[in-house]
Amino acid sequence: MPRMLSKSQVLASRQCQRRLWLEVHRPELRDIDSAMLQRLRQGHRLEKVAHALHPDGVLIGRDIPLHKALQATADHLQRIPYTPLFEATFSAHQVLVRADMIRQTDAGRTLTEIKSSTRVKPYHLIDCAIQHWVIDAAGYPVSKTLLAHIDRRFHYRGDDDYAGLLRHVDVSERVEALQREVPQWVVAGLDTLDMPKEPAIDVGPHCTDPMACPFRHHCQPDGTEYPVNLLPGGGHIVAQLQAEGIADVRDIPEGRLHKVLQERVRIATISGRPYVGQAIGATLRTLPYPRYYLDFETTQFAVPRWPDTRPYEQLPFQWSCHIEPEAGELGHAQFLDTTGESPMRACAQSLLDALGDTGPVFTYSPFEKTVIHRLATRFPDLGPRLRSLAERLYDLLPLIRAHYYHPAMKGSYSIKAVLPTIAADLNHEALGDVHDGVGAQIAYEELIGKTTGLSSKASLADALRRYCALDTLAMVEIVRFFEPANSARN
Repeated sequence: MPRMLSKSQVLASRQCQRRLWLEVHRPELRDIDSAMLQRLRQGHRLEKVAHALHPDGVLIGRDIPLHKALQATADHLQRIPYTPLFEATFSAHQVLVRADMIRQTDAGRTLTEIKSSTRVKPYHLIDCAIQHWVIDAAGYPVSKTLLAHIDRRFHYRGDDDYAGLLRHVDVSERVEALQREVPQWVVAGLDTLDMPKEPAIDVGPHCTDPMACPFRHHCQPDGTEYPVNLLPGGGHIVAQLQAEGIADVRDIPEGRLHKVLQERVRIATISGRPYVGQAIGATLRTLPYPRYYLDFETTQFAVPRWPDTRPYEQLPFQWSCHIEPEAGELGHAQFLDTTGESPMRACAQSLLDALGDTGPVFTYSPFEKTVIHRLATRFPDLGPRLRSLAERLYDLLPLIRAHYYHPAMKGSYSIKAVLPTIAADLNHEALGDVHDGVGAQIAYEELIGKTTGLSSKASLADALRRYCALDTLAMVEIVRFFEPANSARN
């Protein structure tokens, strides 16, 4: 039986032949991160909504054998072509595609590709072009191609009414213009499958464009402990260094880097000693008590869940706050909604009750200020107090970026990179599955799921509380580490 390519494999080949070869021959090397899992979850939810918007549609199940899916598609298009068909399955020229939706109209056959993005992206057109080419070759000419993506302006009113969630864009002309190129992509993909060994393709910008490759960690050159792509704001200099064969930060010649942060990273990495600016402690010592350390967790639904919300809106469901009434004293307050109902008002009110009216509120990004201002807009009666709270926020990230760097941070100034360099016993990775923001979103969606059992809910809630609390405890440790008068450590 001749080799077959799926649409996704043709796309993988266009991104990188090495990726396609690994997808087929070494799939166990694939590293699926939480962000990729979340995109898949969002996509599946959108598929269900799209189907519900066409209640007369017919779904070709993915759980049936391929030959039955092909036959069911042919039977449908012959007997009831005017009824929408989901996951229509076609094969031609050694390529297999499953169309999100295809439907016969008086003007011809319309192919609709459904994406959870909020705009048409270049690789979407390539995706559609492959489908168009295969479906045409299978004997079902396509007269129009639509790209249905999420409209961020959609305002969900409730009652599962998602009419208007998807914006349909006619991409027929752009897809038609790509038809001559599709055979070349297919031939290249088939040739890659026949390669006896893994193609030797170096890492580069293609590893994340148009999407992150699940094999990029496998392809990272062995023995490069401090790859040059960890340089902050790398840009063109990283590509230039790699082109010259310089793979490790420690091999970058003196005088080659002109950005202050990049040069600081180079020096600290070579010396093995952290850089600590003199001003950081003095700055922190000027801040009064009581002190608060705040972190939010938010979720984003591609398909809105709660009334009066929009697609991909950042909606807070949890906060943690460590509180220092005086130097040396430490308390903790927190909020986590586990009901599955809209959590935003309870989140805002509990925050105001816990944080009082005076004292700096430490954060580790501008994100918390954005969340608070959005809550103020959503709840006008709480607006004045929330905006007053926002004015008390003190972002530690710019201070750390300006005055600290440790080689173990490997170019990152995230709180997860900084914390182990000052408090080795505290580490987000030790938390398990819920150790980053995307993992928290996934856990929260499972927590409020209707089919999740009570034991699982309790376990997920505990994991979320521990994760969020570590983020705010990390800020306490950072301030306490740098604040003493003898904090300069060079």
